[in-house]
Amino acid sequence: MALVLWLGLSLLAAVRSSAVQNCHPGCHCEVESFGLFDSFSLTRVDCRGLGPSISMPIPIPLDTSHLDLSSNTMGLLSDTMLAGPGYTTLVSLDLSSNGIAKVNPNALSKLRYLETLDLSHNDLESLSSSCFSGLPLAEVDLSHNSFHEFDMDVFTTKVNGEPVSVDLSHNKLVSVSTTLHGRVLHIQSLNLSANQLASVPSLAGLPLRYLNLDGNPITQIKEGAFAQLKDLVYLSISGLHELQQIEPYTFKGLQSLQVLDLSNNPKLKSLSFAVFSGLDSLQELNLSGSGVASLPANMLTHLPSIRSITLGRGIHCWRTQKQGQFHPQMGQMQHNEVLNCNVEGIVS
Repeated sequence: MALVLWLGLSLLAAVRSSAVQNCHPGCHCEVESFGLFDSFSLTRVDCRGLGPSISMPIPIPLDTSHLDLSSNTMGLLSDTMLAGPGYTTLVSLDLSSNGIAKVNPNALSKLRYLETLDLSHNDLESLSSSCFSGLPLAEVDLSHNSFHEFDMDVFTTKVNGEPVSVDLSHNKLVSVSTTLHGRVLHIQSLNLSANQLASVPSLAGLPLRYLNLDGNPITQIKEGAFAQLKDLVYLSISGLHELQQIEPYTFKGLQSLQVLDLSNNPKLKSLSFAVFSGLDSLQELNLSGSGVASLPANMLTHLPSIRSITLGRGIHCWRTQKQGQFHPQMGQMQHNEVLNCNVEGIVS
């Protein structure tokens, strides 16, 4: 029995050694082992910066799970560049900083297990509506590209019941279309920061849990802008240097929201208490770096779960109980909840 076990382990070690030895020149391959007696292994392959003379597809070990092809000059991602042994097992693929201007519709079609895709820092202006079809994508990074328009239909495919997470930050998007053609988007995380969006895109009904709209030239956020995003937990609307107004009931319907970041919006001077209507689960509110100098005293009626509010430089407010008078009919003390800040005059 011991001899059989020794032979098995020796064979496994030989397989791992062979996989690393077959690593493409200029790439770095690292084996990760899992399971009892490290009986299961996957390989991380790093092929960053091989230069413009790179010949695709690069041969990679058969058990490759993570492949980094960033900082190579590709220009066009063709149908054959990501095909061959080893590519079908990929879980994570980094194609950032490659000067990619076009992704052919079937360029990613062989990557049937791909969950994470990084296409940031490229020259993409559009994507085929079918380029992600059939992929079990959980996270997509399209930041630092050149999108002027973006059709959300590219993410409408739901694979194996898994939702899609999308990062579109640092692009040049002008508008976002949510044409569904009878299908439903299943996106849990959406980052649209540092684009050219002039208003909050229509995202009603999406099962988002995270939404980032930082750094867009939005001047006004209207009532109902976030309608039906009932699953949203984190919302960041920071660094909107032209934002001047948030209308009352803007956030109504965000019943699951726990964190709201409104920091670094210098032209936003005031907020009515009705702005916070419907935020029953909100725990953290960040207004640091904004033009808001004071808070309405009755805003707590809309924020039953709030724990902390950050306002200005080093100004923090928190929820406290103010002891009241003894109520003779109820036979107990009544406590009133108030906002308490470390600087006087913040609560008006």
